[in-house]
Amino acid sequence: METFLDANGGEVRFSFNKRAFGTEPRHVLVICRYGDQWLLTNHKKRGWEFPGGKREQGESLDEAARREVYEETGADLKDLHFIGEYEVNFGTERFVKAIFFAEVESLNKKEQYFETDGPILTEGNMLEDRWNSQYSFIMKDKVIENCLEKIMKEK
Repeated sequence: METFLDANGGEVRFSFNKRAFGTEPRHVLVICRYGDQWLLTNHKKRGWEFPGGKREQGESLDEAARREVYEETGADLKDLHFIGEYEVNFGTERFVKAIFFAEVESLNKKEQYFETDGPILTEGNMLEDRWNSQYSFIMKDKVIENCLEKIMKEK
């Protein structure tokens, strides 16, 4: 398990194991590939980031991951692969996110992308590119770095 502070001063604990924090995750983050490109979403406040969000009541984590990716990008996913989990503690706020990797089957144009401005497709080395100013602070921490390294190693 790895611990670090995020850009907002929250304590983040990361693990490649399920149930590493003794509670079922209520949020999801999905690292997406569409062919040779990374699929991100343009969050209206934070900038470019991988899609994700809160699990709705009665949803499985897989269902939440697929729904969030579709809502924020219009993408339908092939198989989802569990990568890990992370916990953020910020003052009295605490939440756990499950992280998945998915290949995109199709990308559909939508009229509305909820809290985002829709999909962003990008090529290149995400480990380096994520430091650019248009990327969200979420993309710049060790969670994304660890997950991208694991994905690239397994490919």
